[in-house]
Amino acid sequence: MLNTELLTKVCKVPGAPGFEQRVRELIIEELEDYVDEIELDPMGNVIAIRRGSSDESIMLASHMDEISFVVTFIDDDGFLRIQPLGGFDPKTLTAQRVIVHGTKDIMGVMGSKPIHIMKAEERKKMPDITDYFIDTGLPKKEVEKIVSIGDPVTRERELITMGECVNSKSLDNRVAVFIQMEAMKELAKKKLPMDVYAVFTVQEEVGLRGATAAASGINPDFAIALDVTLACDVPDTAPHNHITKLGEGTAIKVLDGRTICDYRMVKFMKEQAKKKKIPYQLEVLPAGGTDTAALQRDANGGSIAGAISIPCRYLHQSIEMCHKRDIQASIDLLKACLTNITKYDWNFK
Repeated sequence: MLNTELLTKVCKVPGAPGFEQRVRELIIEELEDYVDEIELDPMGNVIAIRRGSSDESIMLASHMDEISFVVTFIDDDGFLRIQPLGGFDPKTLTAQRVIVHGTKDIMGVMGSKPIHIMKAEERKKMPDITDYFIDTGLPKKEVEKIVSIGDPVTRERELITMGECVNSKSLDNRVAVFIQMEAMKELAKKKLPMDVYAVFTVQEEVGLRGATAAASGINPDFAIALDVTLACDVPDTAPHNHITKLGEGTAIKVLDGRTICDYRMVKFMKEQAKKKKIPYQLEVLPAGGTDTAALQRDANGGSIAGAISIPCRYLHQSIEMCHKRDIQASIDLLKACLTNITKYDWNFK
């Protein structure tokens, strides 16, 4: 059974890009009894290591940061102006609660000009990030005791179960963090064929920065990234634009806007899924990218890289949705890949 209690905890803890301290602490606490070593690199990536029986190595990467904001200005009435950290669709910010992480955490709401006093042309215009401010309910004097320019701001939304799905903020990419942790725990007493570097990366949402540093430092022979992908299986979307569908299994990445996965890794993953009867689908994502790109290119001479993607509806919103069956299938596929990777012929052919 899926450990939704842990998934809830992982999604709730804040971790803006560059401010991943609390997520880092949680991951270390959860994994320290299940791996041989845990290291932190200068960027702040968590590197959980299981030693294997060969000189080869495989690197896993799940980014622990979430799309967020940073405070840029406090006006005379105590309202906060912000800069996004990561990609937001501005229209999804209306009527949302946020948490401002100053000397202590305080609640805020995303405010904007009321529709009642908008001009006709303003009502027709799509909102922009600059239209929003944060209202903490405090005057400037009180705000400045707690909040400083440069403090991070994250979204506030609890994880809930809806039918066979989970719904929460930050499933991108905390669901992959959860999957990576669960796989490492379940393999804790199993002999592995090569060294496994399970890396929880920083600052993916602002440019794959942590994965780039980690890949160049670890220099793996093989690499698997874990991240969510689009599930556009909703009304008024043509079937050929679905990318993936919820409930139809984990997704094996073929390509995205920044990576063409190694065809050998794609074939290997497909074979493992078929052998283990793990439901899967293939992901061809025309735009966007994940840590896969950094893993593939930034190891010395490159690595044999691929990705396990978790279908997710409403991506980069505070109501992201994943199917429990797809999450479990992703855990199962990752375990199968780690235990059987040396049984595959990796020669070019």
